[in-house]
Amino acid sequence: MKTFPISRRLLLKSSTAVAASLVASPALIGRAQAATTKLKLSSSLPNDAKYANGRVYYDNLVKNLKGNGLGEQIDVAFYPDNQLGQEIDVINSVKLGVIDLMVSGSSISANLVPLVGTFDLGYLFTSFPQQTKAFDAGAAKPIEEALLKGANIRIIAWAYNFGARSVLAKKPVKSPEDLAGLKIRTLPNPVITECLRLMGAAATPLAFGEIYTALQAGVLDGLEHDPPTILASKFYETSKNYALTQHIFSPLAIYFSDATFNRMDPKLREGFLDAAQKAAADTRTHGLAVEKEALALLVEKGVTVVECDKEAFRKRVLPQTENFVKARPEAKPVVDMIRATQA
Repeated sequence: MKTFPISRRLLLKSSTAVAASLVASPALIGRAQAATTKLKLSSSLPNDAKYANGRVYYDNLVKNLKGNGLGEQIDVAFYPDNQLGQEIDVINSVKLGVIDLMVSGSSISANLVPLVGTFDLGYLFTSFPQQTKAFDAGAAKPIEEALLKGANIRIIAWAYNFGARSVLAKKPVKSPEDLAGLKIRTLPNPVITECLRLMGAAATPLAFGEIYTALQAGVLDGLEHDPPTILASKFYETSKNYALTQHIFSPLAIYFSDATFNRMDPKLREGFLDAAQKAAADTRTHGLAVEKEALALLVEKGVTVVECDKEAFRKRVLPQTENFVKARPEAKPVVDMIRATQA
C-alpha cells in the first residue's frame, strides 16, 4: 500500500476549500429550490374544464404563467372536488399557509371576516359587468384590506361565478309563496342564509360536498347556485325545476395565503400576480359565455326553467342591506359605491 506525504500548507488549503463549499452549499440549494416554486390550488367544484370555475381558472393561470416566462419556475398543482377538504376547512388552511391558493366565491371568507358578506347581500348587484364596474371604482378595496388584516389572506384577483345564483328545486317556484317551507341548501354563510330566508325558503346551510346525497335522500328540497355549477355537479339529476330568481351575482375570489406571498421569491412574485390577474380576466370572459349554454343544456336534460316573479323576491330581500349596514357601518361606503354603478 502506497502512502503519499501531504504538506501542512496543502492540508490547510484543502480544509479551507471544503469549509467554503459547505458555507456556499445552502445558498446553492436555496437557488435550486427557488427555481421551482410549488403551489397548491384548491377548488370544491369538479374537474370540469368548461363549466367548473376552479378548473377554468387553473388552466388560465397555467397559460398565463407560461406567457410570463414562469412556466418552469412556478408549478401549480390543482386539487378539485374537495380533495383538500370542505371549503370552510380549506379557507382556514389558506389563512395558516398550509394551502397556498383557493378559487371560490367571496361568500366562504365571510365566515372569517364578516365584512366580506357585503357582496352576498341579495339583489345588491344587478349584473356581473356592473360588479366589475363597482370593483374598478374601489368597492373591492375595503374588503381586500379587511381580509388581509383579519385573516392573513390576500385576494389577488376577482372573477365571476359562472352565472347568477338562482333556485333549483324539486317543485316549480314562481313566487315567495311557492318557496315557503322548502329546504333550500345555502352556503354556510349567514348573509346568504338570511337572503334565502327572506325570500321565503327554509334556508339550510350545508357543505358543498354533501349536497348531492342530501338531495337524493330528501334532506333537501333544492339548492341555489349558477347553471354551470348545477350542470358540472349533476344536481339536475335530483331536481328538475330551475327558478331564475338571480338573487346574488356572487364574485369569484382568488385567495392567496399571505404566508405564501411573503415567502415567495420577490423576483417571481410580480410576474405571478400579473398572471393571476390575467387569468381572472380570461375566466370572467369564459363565465359570461357559458352561462346561457349551460342553461340550454339543463333544459336538454329535462330541467324546466321557471320565469319567476323576481320583483316580489327583491322587495322581500330589500331590508337585508339596510340591516347589514346598521350592524356594520364600515360596509356603507362599499354599498354606496356598488349602488352608484347600478345606473
